[in-house]
Amino acid sequence: MKINLLIIFYLIFSVSVKAQSQETLYMDSFITLNSMLVDGSKYNFKQAVLSVENAYLNGTLDIAKVDKEIRTLTVLCNSLVENRFLAYGENDKKDVNKWAAAYQVMCDSIPIIVNNKEYNYIPFKYDFNDVFGNEDISNMFVSKLLNSRKGNCHSLPYLYKILCEEQGTTAQLALAPNHVYIKHQNKKNGWYNTELTSGIFPNDSWLMASGFIHLDAIRNGVYMKALNNNESIALLIIDLANAYQKSFPENDGVFLMKCADAAIAAYPNFATALILKAELHKKRVENEVDAQKANADFKLLEIEYAHIHEIGYRFMPEEMYLNWLGSLKTERDKYENKKLNTFNKQ
Repeated sequence: MKINLLIIFYLIFSVSVKAQSQETLYMDSFITLNSMLVDGSKYNFKQAVLSVENAYLNGTLDIAKVDKEIRTLTVLCNSLVENRFLAYGENDKKDVNKWAAAYQVMCDSIPIIVNNKEYNYIPFKYDFNDVFGNEDISNMFVSKLLNSRKGNCHSLPYLYKILCEEQGTTAQLALAPNHVYIKHQNKKNGWYNTELTSGIFPNDSWLMASGFIHLDAIRNGVYMKALNNNESIALLIIDLANAYQKSFPENDGVFLMKCADAAIAAYPNFATALILKAELHKKRVENEVDAQKANADFKLLEIEYAHIHEIGYRFMPEEMYLNWLGSLKTERDKYENKKLNTFNKQ
């Protein structure tokens, strides 16, 4: 009997220590991300992404291995920049060349010669399995993308941005309903979109075609805005909150609110962060036993939801999103920005 009690105590203690350890990983990741917001010189998108993924994976992510894979892809990008002709003549060619190299590594088959033997490099593909990470949020991770060569509208643009920054250039994330893509600006064409899920350069008409992008959302930077470094880190802070929710579904909401507040401070009209904060306030209203206080909190909650609607956010069902994404392939000629082909697909 005494042995059984010891075993039970040991199991309970082990689970408690494990949970505490993972809680620490989440807090460490938050501190890392928030420090990048406070001090721009600490900004490192790759480090930020991997800190989030490592927290969810409870410290088991082989960061050195992932970093090595990223460096290998960066070497391939550098080789493309040095050894192929780019039909682009403006004085920002150096950056455009690096963007094109990252695009090729992500989306094109590339012949590679090693020891006088030619190998065909296989690009990354879209993974239609668990697109939103409902079954396992790690299906949206860059580390999963590197391991399986398949990703989604979360991991694909993240890896592209990492490859651009590893080359010493920039890439700006942009949002559409349930979606992340890339925006670039060059001197010849101005702003244009790079869509990693399909490997083409859609014009803004495709983004508008879903019917879920209200003009107010564009005006207020909810969607289709080229995000700066701090706003990109805000996305990762909410990724961290979502991962935490998966790890600790019975949490008290304190860490989630900390994430929501930090993300909103960096990106005031980030709809996902605003919704998270409103949902946390909704739970507080539902659990409030004082009727007068619950009524006052409910009025504040109404203001929050009204603000989210006013800035242009509209909910897009997951099934409709997948149909919208599929339209990019079926109606490619209609939506592709053909003027970009001259330099991005050389």
